[in-house]
Amino acid sequence: MSDAPSSSVTVPYSRILPADLYRAEQVRELDRCAIEEHGIAGIHLMKRAGRAAFTALLERWPEPEQITVLCGAGNNGGDGYVIAALAAQRRIPVTVIYVADPDKLQGDARTAYEFARREGVIMQPLQESQGFSGVVVDAMLGTGLKGDVHGAFQQAIAWLNNSGAPVLAVDLPSGLCADTGRELGVAVKADVTVSFIGLKQGLLTARGPALTGELLFADLDVPVEVLRTQAASVERLQLNQLLKQLSDRDEDAHKGNFGHVMVIGGDIGYAGAAAMAGEASARMGAGLTSVATQPEHVSAIIARRPELMVLGVPSGQALEPLLQRPSVLVLGPGLGRTPWSEQMLQQAVASGLPMVLDADGLNLLAEGRVLANTTHRDNWILTPHPGEAARLLGCSTGEVQKDRYAAAKQLQSRFGGTVLLKGAGTVIAAADGSLSVANVGNPGMASGGMGDVLSGVIGGLLAQGLEPCSATKLAVCLHGTAADLAAEENGQRGLLATDLMPYLRQLLNSQMA
Repeated sequence: MSDAPSSSVTVPYSRILPADLYRAEQVRELDRCAIEEHGIAGIHLMKRAGRAAFTALLERWPEPEQITVLCGAGNNGGDGYVIAALAAQRRIPVTVIYVADPDKLQGDARTAYEFARREGVIMQPLQESQGFSGVVVDAMLGTGLKGDVHGAFQQAIAWLNNSGAPVLAVDLPSGLCADTGRELGVAVKADVTVSFIGLKQGLLTARGPALTGELLFADLDVPVEVLRTQAASVERLQLNQLLKQLSDRDEDAHKGNFGHVMVIGGDIGYAGAAAMAGEASARMGAGLTSVATQPEHVSAIIARRPELMVLGVPSGQALEPLLQRPSVLVLGPGLGRTPWSEQMLQQAVASGLPMVLDADGLNLLAEGRVLANTTHRDNWILTPHPGEAARLLGCSTGEVQKDRYAAAKQLQSRFGGTVLLKGAGTVIAAADGSLSVANVGNPGMASGGMGDVLSGVIGGLLAQGLEPCSATKLAVCLHGTAADLAAEENGQRGLLATDLMPYLRQLLNSQMA
């Protein structure tokens, strides 16, 4: 086995995550292909994985007084034994706590175990009410876990999470589903996770972001030809790439070149939602933005943002002639679920205009408030949070969260268009069957109005000629990144939806720099 890494060696992992994400079975196939078809010994891949994780550990915790490695029985445990051996070579006090009997180890994992023994690593079984010292390495359960965690592994994870010890997870936190990001009964909450060969799609959505901590990636020097044998299951969105879709404006451009967005919403008491959506649309560069709302709200919205054209519409009949003006509709912010709300929805749907459907627009759709022959369209974008998605699918919110990728695809199949499933690791399902995920945003966004701003951002981009799916992808990245910038400057707590506006404009124009 190789010596421990030194400062002169290239760091064997990256903070820049790949765009291609995979299911666990695909990563296992990549691993098999690298070994059987490209002649890379499995133990060499395990050595590289251990070295990458150990290097990441020392970068995060440069002088650990103690390292404790929790090892399982598979290749994930084998990675842990390599890490322990490397620590012993560096004269760092290290102990392996094996949660599965090492006598059951086979193949490369067995070789790694023997290496750790030769290096004099102290090894002991998991004990009742186990305590943990120093930095803990989670190398218990890999991508092959089927069903919920149980037995000794369940106990070890519970004790670890309650210990308060800093944790580095190997490949993925034990107990996290690599495909869906759901917690399989109980899962390790890590401070750092180093994932190998192919980035697992579950790390970036549902419980994944909360459990992985800082996410690093190591390709283990697997040839690109190996990666080409598997089509990515999910695309990780990248703002800098998406911004390239926006072209420079001609010198003789005028407002008529950039579309007209009409926001429809703001029932009694909810004017703010419609106002925020309208302002976000205008900040995205829409040529014109109007707001159709309850007459009582006209003056307040104009006072908030005089650039908006605010129209009082007491009924669907009053809205109908106004729908000749816009090129894009944003329906739902503050819409409510009253007879007025239903009339707004029916008129908007009947117009046939491209539409962003959000909030109570989605709830009314779930309640069957529109004609059955209008519930599947190619030119709308649905933006549900998990609760709204559950109502649209006729299931529980928990079922949506169990597999957010599958839920987004099911919504798209049922309603058409583009579907944006909000939440940690926002998922986008396109009409062509492809899936995307955005690893941007932060918990500070858990405040009222964020979704209204996002709807306006999508509408503003859609009005300027972007295809629905492209507009949705760019909007999600702009919205989440703006929230990250705002939180970085002033913290997550107390972050308001309107705090994003200056950052949105700054990011939108950053491709011009």
